[in-house]
Amino acid sequence: MKFFNVVYEDNHIIVVNKAPGILVQGDATGDVTLLDLVKKYVKDKYEKPGDVFLGTVHRLDRPVSGLVVFARTSKGLERMNELFRKRDVQKTYWAVVKRRPQEPAAKLTHWLVKDEARNVTTAHDREVPGSQRAELSYRYIGEINRFHLLEVMPVTGRPHQIRVQLASIGCPIRGDLKYGFPRANPDGQINLHARRLFFTHPIKNEPILCRATVPSNGFWEEFLEIDPEEVRDLNLSFLHEG
Repeated sequence: MKFFNVVYEDNHIIVVNKAPGILVQGDATGDVTLLDLVKKYVKDKYEKPGDVFLGTVHRLDRPVSGLVVFARTSKGLERMNELFRKRDVQKTYWAVVKRRPQEPAAKLTHWLVKDEARNVTTAHDREVPGSQRAELSYRYIGEINRFHLLEVMPVTGRPHQIRVQLASIGCPIRGDLKYGFPRANPDGQINLHARRLFFTHPIKNEPILCRATVPSNGFWEEFLEIDPEEVRDLNLSFLHEG
């Protein structure tokens, strides 16, 4: 199994396409992490002596695939963190659901509460003690084999946000037992994929658009047929794909 593909890299940042099932950072399981794997990649490719600096800018849940940004310098880390904090990074996900949402496009706002002990987030329609506001918008793309593809654009970056917010409108993500889908996927992962990232490079001040190919399995690949961005993205000279 290939754990990641490099989509973009330079002296300051590296963007990779993560396979589902891989931890971004370590947890109590002690399993191999994407952070360690990318560190090894940098060390081997550039023949770096000693420890390699690599800063985690953001995370994806373990069963989620797609784009993850790391910083290769402290300056890159500080500035990328600021871009994410100011919400100057445009994030686009693909989510496959069984039930078509009532609205073809909508904005969802909830207040989320994370139960750290159970690693479960609950969504509320109004503010409650200990909650954080979560916002996303989605639009319906199309149907393949009685499943529906949604393009999701989160505004905030709360734990399990997309998973719980879609579940709250009756559209749990395929394979996501934690948030109400009735059956697990054969590989144990879920059909949520961090498809695109767009931001201004924190050092070079150039536009960066990255797109992550979907995981290599027949189910995901069928949905490429209805990707409305396929032609447009291929005409963008600053597109990085992998």
